[in-house]
Amino acid sequence: MLGGMKKLPTVAIIGQTNAGKSSLFNRMTRSRQAIVAKEEGTTRDNVMARVATAKGAFWLVDTAGLKDPEDEFEASIQDQIADAVENADLILVAMDATKYPNQDDKDIAKKALKSRKPVVLILNKCDLKGNLAEEEFLRLGVKDRVRVSAEHGTGVKELKELIGELIDLSGAQVKDEDVLKIALIGRPNVGKSSLFNVMAKKQQAIVANVSGTTRDLNRVKIKFEKVALEIIDTAGVRRPGKQEVGVEKFSVLRTMQAIEEADVCCLLVDGTEPRSAFDQRLAGIIDKVGKGMIIVVTKWDLVDASEEGVTDKILAGMTRDFNFAPYAPVVLTSSVDGKNVTKIFELALKIREERKREFKTSELNRVLAQAILSHPPAGLKNKHPKLRYMVQTDTSPPWFVVYGRHLSFLHWSYKRYLENIFRETFGFEGTPIKFSFRDEKTQTGRKPKAEEGGEERVRTNWRGEKKKKG
Repeated sequence: MLGGMKKLPTVAIIGQTNAGKSSLFNRMTRSRQAIVAKEEGTTRDNVMARVATAKGAFWLVDTAGLKDPEDEFEASIQDQIADAVENADLILVAMDATKYPNQDDKDIAKKALKSRKPVVLILNKCDLKGNLAEEEFLRLGVKDRVRVSAEHGTGVKELKELIGELIDLSGAQVKDEDVLKIALIGRPNVGKSSLFNVMAKKQQAIVANVSGTTRDLNRVKIKFEKVALEIIDTAGVRRPGKQEVGVEKFSVLRTMQAIEEADVCCLLVDGTEPRSAFDQRLAGIIDKVGKGMIIVVTKWDLVDASEEGVTDKILAGMTRDFNFAPYAPVVLTSSVDGKNVTKIFELALKIREERKREFKTSELNRVLAQAILSHPPAGLKNKHPKLRYMVQTDTSPPWFVVYGRHLSFLHWSYKRYLENIFRETFGFEGTPIKFSFRDEKTQTGRKPKAEEGGEERVRTNWRGEKKKKG
């Protein structure tokens, strides 16, 4: 738990697959953080979010469906559920109210009660025809029961009130902090979850040799140099033609939402494979929305670094492939030995400061004047752009507006020249900077006079005859 916070109680939702756990999670958190679909076993990572109530707040954890582990991958999922139950202060056992409880339901309830934590039986889908009477579930031995409809919100308010009665929420309020959010972005199986685990210093995300393991957003909060950080692990994004229908489409949406939410995005690139056009496309998305960016080369332990010039060769390739984002630093990492993970944190903190920088207008115009003097802008059609002055209008990312005349004729290469000059002068490592160019005439609405190249305005009557002045 972050420093400066009181420990929030944790409430875990467990149950069989397709019992409506993720729908209940989304309803209670008023979000779409967990993936909801009609397919069984949609949730595979533990998903956590804060829930506020009148009595206080708590962490709500959505887990995968409990079932017998069929393989090593499934066993790791079940281990995460057991871990969530062990660390929870209260357990919600979700069951489908339209189905009679079977032996698996009995085992789940028994496992929850054995933890000696407060347990609440959630009878979900109570709005559907054929839902069973509450008496049918008495044999499970759970004292507190609530009938809910996660889809329509029925009973959710009563559930939150019951949670507030069973565990102490008083004083459990999260202090508003300036949290730096770092999202791990990349193609499937590039090593995001492995890096996430190293950064979180615990086995938070499921790691397997199966491509596309993570489908929900996985989060963890840590402290680094007294700064609160939130690490967001995302599902791998495939190029559109490779996306499966259904759940994977939702995962892509989650990744795009993570990019929007993050302050700094770590674009992970597999060091053992050649870069793809899709890596460049992801970098372009991050750049376009104005987020900080670090290019992280993963699996460096599998690269033969003893080969002469291999490091320089890879760094040169990164510079070439991501030449539209020259500001993004490159970090070579290995999740096996934790190589350069601390450097990622250090860069993220530095990038945040770069994104927040504010400049005096006089300082900006001094640099602009020097840039114009060294290289005046060329024009088109006898229209020569004149850059008069500039101001800073925003931060995160830094945004500058240049005012002048005939700026629609300013060539894109000159805009890139100005960006390079400002980067050489002020730095801006790891963050895009944005420029807008506004013609003064357009801003004021003033019509150009004839001597300025505009047409003379002549007043006429309804017949089109020229009116006499006076």
